[in-house]
Formats: sequence, C-alpha cells, structure tokens
Amino acid sequence: MRKTIGIRQLMAWAVLAVLASAASAQDRVADDGDDWARKMFSELEHDFGNVARGADVRHKIAVKNLYEETIHITNVKTTCGCAAAEPDRKVLATGETAYIEVVMNTVKFQKEKNSNVDVTLTFNNRDFKTVRIPIRAYIRPDVVLDPGRADFGSVEVGRGGEKRIRVAYAGRDGWAVTGVESQSDLVLAEIEETSRSSGRVSYQLTLNLSPEAPQGAIRSQVILSTNDERSPEVAVLVQGEVVPDIIVNPTTLDIGDLAPGSSRTMSVVVRGRRPFSIDKIECESEQDCFKVRLGKDVRNVHVVPLTVTAPMEPGDLKEKFYLTISGREEPVEFYAKGTVVSQGT
Repeated sequence: MRKTIGIRQLMAWAVLAVLASAASAQDRVADDGDDWARKMFSELEHDFGNVARGADVRHKIAVKNLYEETIHITNVKTTCGCAAAEPDRKVLATGETAYIEVVMNTVKFQKEKNSNVDVTLTFNNRDFKTVRIPIRAYIRPDVVLDPGRADFGSVEVGRGGEKRIRVAYAGRDGWAVTGVESQSDLVLAEIEETSRSSGRVSYQLTLNLSPEAPQGAIRSQVILSTNDERSPEVAVLVQGEVVPDIIVNPTTLDIGDLAPGSSRTMSVVVRGRRPFSIDKIECESEQDCFKVRLGKDVRNVHVVPLTVTAPMEPGDLKEKFYLTISGREEPVEFYAKGTVVSQGT
C-alpha cells in the first residue's frame, strides 16, 4: 500500500511540474505582450534607398528564437508585387536563427515603392503574432544597370576575377558620375565614360576581385557618386564565393572501432577544379599505422585508398595528413580518427 501511494504521489508531482513548466513558458511570452515576436527581429524596417533600374536589390532580415519554446514561421508575405520575401527555414528551436531575404523587383517597377513584409510567428501551435516590417525603395527610371549586379560566381582561391557593368543614364544634360567607392578592400572599382549625346550617357564600371580574397562568401556594395543633388548615389550589389581549388571528402575520415592489430581500408576523394596529380601524402605523427596507394594520373578526381593497421595499445587513434599537389605551394590537409578497442570491450 505504501509503495502504491508513493508512486501516485510521484506521478502527481510530475504532472504538476510539467503543467507548471508549460504555464511558465507561456507566461514568459505573455509577459512580453505584443513585443515577444518583434524582439526576435534584427530590424523592424528597411530602406533600400535610391537604386538603379534593373539593379539586383536584396536584403536579409534575421529572426532569432529567444525563447525556450519552438517557434514556427507559418507565413511570410508582402503587400506589394514590387517586393518578394522568403525565409530560409521555418522551424526555429531555442537559439536558432532564420533569415528572410527581401528582393525588390527593379525591372517591372519604378520610382517610389513602399511595401510591407508580414511575418507570422506561432508557438505551441496555437498562439501567434504577425510582425509587419515596412520596406521602401526609390527605383530610378533614369539610371539602368546591365547586368543588375556584379556576380563573380564561384572563384578559385588565389585567382581573383573581373566583372563589368554598363551604367546608362537618360535625362538632363550634364549628368555625370563623379566618383566610385567600393565598400570592400577586396574589390577594386573603376568607372569610365564611354559615350555622351543629347542627355544620354553611358559608363563602364569595372570591378576586380583581389587574388588575396579569403575563402568564403563575398557580399558587398559599390557606391557611384553623381552630380545629381536630389539623388546623389547609386548602389551596385557585389557578390560571389571564393572556393578552394582542391577539396578532400571527407575532411575527417571516420575509421570507427578497430581491434588491436586489425586493418581496415577506406577511401578519400580528392577533387580539383582542373586536372592535377598527387605527388605524395605525409602524416603529421610518426605512427606507422597508415599506408596509401597513389597513382601518377593527372585528373580532376582522385580516389585514394588508405589502409590503417591498428596499434596494439587500446585508445584513440588520430592522424593529420598533408597532400602535396603537383604545382601547388601549400599542401592540402585532412584528418582521420578512430578508436582501438581491446578484444574484451
């Protein structure tokens, strides 16, 4: 009888604890009133400023879950066809962040454009709140970019790149670009007037990506200064990605568990943007555990068999490898890890 009562009491306390936790979670959101959803946004309005017709105009707004409850982005819409918005994810656990990308249509629309991005957030599949984010842009009908952005695409690390954009103006005589400024030290911008006649003028904007650009995404702007007092600047989007010339997959080879003295053969795949050959593979440590077979072929993809023989002592097995590529100064690194387990484990 005492045992039965104890179990019932424990169950009652457990139920009360769960209910109290749920009530507490709801209270925390309720305490924030209408602001609980607004607090999740990195900004509550955005002004693109003055942009050229045909320009690629986009901006990301971060939404971070600050609460213990899972938050769902159940709806994202805009109030004007001049803008579109899309989240990169719709379910946010505690501490996770989604990015809503807002894109203006500068080809179909012109002049002053005001829109709203309405984002509906829900928690507990019941309580919801819609946050309205005003969006503004002035799409200049007199300035056209072709293409609408400088997109370097995928650029091999150390190679740099060049892009050219035509800037065309149609309007008053005397209009001119007076300066150009890159907001990134890795992008050099130059502009040259190519024609002028009867209120029309064309420029060629040349953008050079530095070979020193590190691996990763490129996202910046180049600002054109003009002698138009009412609208003195034109922004040009710059984007791309610097990628490695050689990729090893996997970067960390998971050997798994090995018995002492046993062997296992696995493979790593080495890919290049151009055909290449592998001169040698070296280990960082002096463990005599790994053997590799290398061919001398020149190709874009190499499948490298790697055989590991476990030492007799149980414990963690880790190694760092250096791949020497013909004609490449720096070696390419990858890793291997596993565990040597005793027979009785």
